[in-house]
Amino acid sequence: MSELLKKYIFHESDITINNKTRKALRDALIYKFLKEEGGYVKDSIKYVQAYRYYVESLKNGKKVYLQRPAHLNKGMDFQVCVGDLLKYKNGNDKPPSHSDIIKDLKLKKSQDLKKFEQLIVLTHRVWNCEEPDEILKTNNLSFKNGFSVEVILKILKWLFIEQDMTYWSYDGRGMLKATIDELSNSNQQTPQK
Repeated sequence: MSELLKKYIFHESDITINNKTRKALRDALIYKFLKEEGGYVKDSIKYVQAYRYYVESLKNGKKVYLQRPAHLNKGMDFQVCVGDLLKYKNGNDKPPSHSDIIKDLKLKKSQDLKKFEQLIVLTHRVWNCEEPDEILKTNNLSFKNGFSVEVILKILKWLFIEQDMTYWSYDGRGMLKATIDELSNSNQQTPQK
C-alpha cells in the first residue's frame, strides 16, 4: 500500500485560558481541542487539520503558541512554541524543550544565585496556576543572558499544562517541577560572576 499524499489545512486563532487550578486549565484546553475538525481522506489525499493557538503575548510583540498536531501524535498532545525564540535549520520555529529550560535555568544560576532563587519562587507560582502576567506586574527580575524571565514563565505555564494532559494519571506538572527543584536544591552551587 503506497503512502497517501498529505495536505495540511491550517487554522489559527487566539485563545485565553486563565483558570486557577490544574484541572480547570487542562479541561479548558481539552474542550478547545474537542472543537477541532477531524482529518479525512478524499481522492487518495490525506487532509490533516493543523492548528496554531496563540496563547500568550510577549512585551517584544512575539507570541507563545501551541502547535497541533504534535510530532508524537498522542491525540491531545501539542507543542509549545515562541515566535523567533529558537529555530530549526529550515527557519521554522523550534519548540523549546524541557532541557532548553533547564539549561537556561542553569545559566541563570551561574550568573546570579540570589536572583536565580527568586526566579525559582516565580516558577513555583506558575506551577501553582498563577498567571505569568500577574506575577510579572510585581516583579522586574532580569538576567544578562538567556531567555527573559517573561519567556520562561510563559513557556512553563504551557509546558506544565501539556504535562498535565499527557500524564494526568501520574503527577503531570509535578515531573517538570521536580527537575526544576532538583536544580534549585543541588549542592553544586556555581559561583556568581
